[in-house]
Amino acid sequence: MKIIILAGGGGSRLFPLSRTRFPKQFMKLNGDKSLLSQTIARFLPLVKPSDIVIVTNQDYVHHVKNDLSASMAQEAHILPEPVARNTSPAIAYAVRYCVDQLGCDPGEVMFVTPSDHIIHPLDKFTVNVKQAADMAELDKIVTLGVQPYSPETGYGYIQAGRPFGSGFIVDSFREKPERITAEAYLADGNYYWNSGMFAFTIGCFMAELRTCRPDLHALANTSFEEMTVNFAEMENISFDYAVAEKSERVVTLPLTAVWSDIGSWDAMYDMFDKDKDGNVVHGDCMPVECVNTLMLGHSRLIAGIGLEDLLIVETDDVIVVAKKGESQKVKDMVNKLKANGRAEADEHTTMYRPWGLCTVLSSGQGYKIKKIVVNPGQILSLQMHYHRSEHWIVTGGTAEVTIGATGRTVHENDSVFIPQATKHRLENAGKFPLEIIEVQYGSYLGEDDIVRFDDIYGRACR
Repeated sequence: MKIIILAGGGGSRLFPLSRTRFPKQFMKLNGDKSLLSQTIARFLPLVKPSDIVIVTNQDYVHHVKNDLSASMAQEAHILPEPVARNTSPAIAYAVRYCVDQLGCDPGEVMFVTPSDHIIHPLDKFTVNVKQAADMAELDKIVTLGVQPYSPETGYGYIQAGRPFGSGFIVDSFREKPERITAEAYLADGNYYWNSGMFAFTIGCFMAELRTCRPDLHALANTSFEEMTVNFAEMENISFDYAVAEKSERVVTLPLTAVWSDIGSWDAMYDMFDKDKDGNVVHGDCMPVECVNTLMLGHSRLIAGIGLEDLLIVETDDVIVVAKKGESQKVKDMVNKLKANGRAEADEHTTMYRPWGLCTVLSSGQGYKIKKIVVNPGQILSLQMHYHRSEHWIVTGGTAEVTIGATGRTVHENDSVFIPQATKHRLENAGKFPLEIIEVQYGSYLGEDDIVRFDDIYGRACR
């Protein structure tokens, strides 16, 4: 069995914590491990790390590598999509990779899972995965369904039909419903939430792709190299739409473990423990006569008085306040921010890079101040800026700096100046993190004013 973990999404429903450049799957929401690390750990009792394929996009590769290292699963395969697409192309790409690069035959079971869910306990989930794999070998597409406990409008639903082994034949898939419809599904008793987890053999997948979407099958039924070149031609469509809703081979297996996709702030509220007044409070927060309210603080005191049924989430640059039950509209708000060109929709003030991280400390007309941390042994690209100069002050560690044709070592409490339109590079050759304060001056300070000439991380160069 091979595990395909889908980790390319740039989820926005948990904004402002989750953003395009650092989405939910890499966040530590319920402990000291990211959701992706937790996903990887769930499958290690079942398969070797080398049996795991993580599909992501190029911008997230360094995040995935960090989580694999934290999970002691460095032998897992990282598969960057050539361009961003939906789950159907992503799964087809992973299947082709398993066939051509890993030598899998048509009878090999693929278990597909999102990377950003919370599932426990592990032993029950392990049993469910084994059951799904056994059912998949009967030439079925198996989906894990979750018994609903509320009329949730943020999930798709699966209508279960006649029994099939320990599961049910799927009669239909239903889109995210209005509340009155969700209430009817809950009362009916034979509907399940769609978890987005599937199991099938390679042969079954390719046969159903050919039947349901011959256009996608034609692109997927080539070599891995050809599919990589032609990947952009694949339609941006989910596996549910492309195959599952049309196939007559789909069965659902009820998930006995506790599951949440924590896809909204309402779901986050449900997940956390509450105080005696029904409040969820994390960070420096002070609720006074508040009930059934979520308060998540990050960088400052949040004081609430007489609040009821509210969701309050604070980061160092954004505060979101919403009524409970309305958090599915957060995605609409993020789309509006993007339409207005607001950087907050995509980036936190702290931005993670393959070499480390940088944090915007202050900015104003003509200047920006950042704290930059370069991990040991890492090196930034050889680059220049047309519209700004930079001043670097080393506050920790030792920097190897190249400015033009000159290289020098810069120690703690020392500084260098990089003139506008001058090639330069920064390296940490030491064994400890390098910390510098960068002060930018210029008429334009956007991140797109970076011209790269050489980069060890494979980013585009001039």
